[in-house]
Amino acid sequence: MSISLHFSEIADVYKFFNLHQSLKHPLVAVIDFSNVDEQVAENTRISCDYYCLLFKRYDGNNVKYGRKVVDFNNGSLMCIAPNQVLDLETDIGAYTEKEGWGVFFHPDLIRGTSLHDKMKDYSFFSYEVWEALHMSEKEKSIFYDCVQKLDNELHENIDTHSQSVIVSHIELLLNYCARFYGRQFITRKSANSSVVMQVEKTLRDYFSKPGIKERGLPSVKNLADKVNLSPGYLSDLLKKETGKNAQDHIHYYLIEEAKNILINTDKSVGEVAYLLGFEYPQYFNKLFKQKTGKTPVEFRNLN
Repeated sequence: MSISLHFSEIADVYKFFNLHQSLKHPLVAVIDFSNVDEQVAENTRISCDYYCLLFKRYDGNNVKYGRKVVDFNNGSLMCIAPNQVLDLETDIGAYTEKEGWGVFFHPDLIRGTSLHDKMKDYSFFSYEVWEALHMSEKEKSIFYDCVQKLDNELHENIDTHSQSVIVSHIELLLNYCARFYGRQFITRKSANSSVVMQVEKTLRDYFSKPGIKERGLPSVKNLADKVNLSPGYLSDLLKKETGKNAQDHIHYYLIEEAKNILINTDKSVGEVAYLLGFEYPQYFNKLFKQKTGKTPVEFRNLN
């Protein structure tokens, strides 16, 4: 039997981990996992109304989330967005050494700040948990230093500068996340190249087979499912490797197929649009002009 837990307040994390010390701030918390005795029942699903940055390292033990295994032997960082569900298949189990920390902050903390507007740029919050960030010792040291400074600030008396200082520490952590994820994409270049080839083959097959109209336009999610990645992670991977995100790749093959039909048939622009899965020809016209600099009719006349 599965257990579903939803945390609406930061204080709920303290209750979950049976922490008896008082909460320093109602909208943000730092927890040292090395001092926490975690007892998580099997098949527990957890979601929160706030952002979580979780770093853990457990000696000789893996933790399963859903069907995927996150290896915590060397330490991994997970960035979890509000309402993202974690499926914990097993409890932590026995270990000889553990370390880690968690940073939890509510969207209300950053509402009205410049960080609130930047959150959409931190695409790693849309990654799945098995796409966690694996950090080097140097990177972990940098992260831990930032977390300690944030924790120290939370232990200061609240004054008129508290929120801006706290938010600045969190923004610095997120900027380091972006930098280190960029490094991870580079160090996994061999594996990433395989993903790029899979994506290219999937799109070639999709547009070379008849029945596009019935299947509809391919989506980024469809493409991500084919290569067992989250849409956000796939888009960022492709952007790093090729300069084009997942949607750009879909549009490239779509436009190439449109060009073939326009040149080799006498079908009207509306017929071409419907044949390619567009519900509205106007959208096809707009996309074609955006990608080629010409309308479908102008392209056909020139060729």
